[in-house]
Amino acid sequence: MARQSASTRTASSTAKADPRPRVDPSRKQLGLAVLMVLFGSFMPWIDTAIGAISGSQGPGLWTFYAAMFGLAGALVPWRRVAALQASVLALVAVGLTSWQVIHLINLVGFGGWVPGPGLVLVVGGGILAGVVAVRMWRAVDVA
Repeated sequence: MARQSASTRTASSTAKADPRPRVDPSRKQLGLAVLMVLFGSFMPWIDTAIGAISGSQGPGLWTFYAAMFGLAGALVPWRRVAALQASVLALVAVGLTSWQVIHLINLVGFGGWVPGPGLVLVVGGGILAGVVAVRMWRAVDVA
């Protein structure tokens, strides 16, 4: 048996495969959607002449709960469960922000208020979660 030199041993030991599994890009995007909804839930949703109205005074709490549900979807190892949780996050985030805007339009019309950064972040995170959910469902069908 031939002896290996020190340089041969280190080269072969560094060529080993990384034991950690590769993180699915969809899960990273779902994590980004969760962060967007999480931070947007507590930021101002509506800016008026009187002042800003925070999302935590109304439906922002529900979007926060949905973000926690979506976070669990980003962490579970099962793709179907993650896709279901991402779709629930998308439905809640987009649904509640749409309801909030429609409700305001019915109350005061288009004058005197503008959407705040929290509302925009939550709807953006909801749309991203919906895209991720569709991508995960398609990957489940392929596998």
